[in-house]
Amino acid sequence: MSIAQSDLLCQSCAGQCAFDPAHQGLTCTHCGTRRSLATPWDTQAAAETRYNPGANDATAPALPESIHCHCETCGGEVTFTGPALSTHCPYCDGPVVMTSAAEGFRAMALIPFRVPAEAAPDHIAQWIKGRLCAPNDLSATSSEGRIAGLYAPFWTFDSTEFVRYTATYRRGSGDKARRVRVSGSLQVHFDDMLAPASDHVTPLIRDGILHDFDPRRLRPYRAGYLAGFAAERHRQSVAEGLASNEADKHLLLRNRVKDHVGKPATRVSQMDTDTSGIHYRRILLPVWILHYSYGDKPMKVVVSGIDGRTYGERPFSRMKLLRASAIFAAAAVAFGFLWGYAGAP
Repeated sequence: MSIAQSDLLCQSCAGQCAFDPAHQGLTCTHCGTRRSLATPWDTQAAAETRYNPGANDATAPALPESIHCHCETCGGEVTFTGPALSTHCPYCDGPVVMTSAAEGFRAMALIPFRVPAEAAPDHIAQWIKGRLCAPNDLSATSSEGRIAGLYAPFWTFDSTEFVRYTATYRRGSGDKARRVRVSGSLQVHFDDMLAPASDHVTPLIRDGILHDFDPRRLRPYRAGYLAGFAAERHRQSVAEGLASNEADKHLLLRNRVKDHVGKPATRVSQMDTDTSGIHYRRILLPVWILHYSYGDKPMKVVVSGIDGRTYGERPFSRMKLLRASAIFAAAAVAFGFLWGYAGAP
């Protein structure tokens, strides 16, 4: 038995322990004994590492202490530490099969689950209740779905960007409108820019978890926090993580340039960037994912394991959409009539 697995055994009865979000510690699944995971160095979990382009981290080492599984549907690879709660992929709900020891980079830190399993359905039910034009049976149908808890891999990046740009903006209006060319430069500092570290972290999962990131919530990586949950290994090198985040960073910089120009209808025609001061973290962030089907169409609802924020995919009721359209059309006609009547002499 590996050191990580032996650390998950109950000190009272030698039973298996799982992480309990409600108590932020391990709870024995047999006798209920609780054990804290707090350490004196918890506050150091937010420390960042300076990026060294010359460092050789292109090859991920083997990390054999967990159960490694491969999804036969989406190709996702996840690990289970301690008692495996599911034989299905948390990303797509497809079947998973055990494979050989995982290769990947060990996470530096993580934010533990704070939303317990029994609270996730409540957040989902409240989210469904607020959906306009939803089918009447959506709540009942979604309640039959499968909920999986997952630690998804993310990066945080710090960097300083010196940007030289050329842009144009509109001056005047109508027939006198023309575009004016302008050049300039600015410096932008990114702090704790979050980026997915896996292609399986879809925009839905990303948007469900990328809110109000607080590095003070980070804890040092310990197997106990993963006990009873699935997690995806970090497989990207730092260079690969930076490259995958380049498009999002470029879009943010273009918006900063437009704000810097401060003129109407600004278009950025050229942008050259010098990057320095890169620091990073490899982290894991918690998320609950509901998999359900409506009309044979698979859908997901994502609940942040940090604060319960909920996002998802949902069907629409055609009858309710038609009814809503008729109401809006009638309201528009009535408003136009009253407006015309009020303006009549």
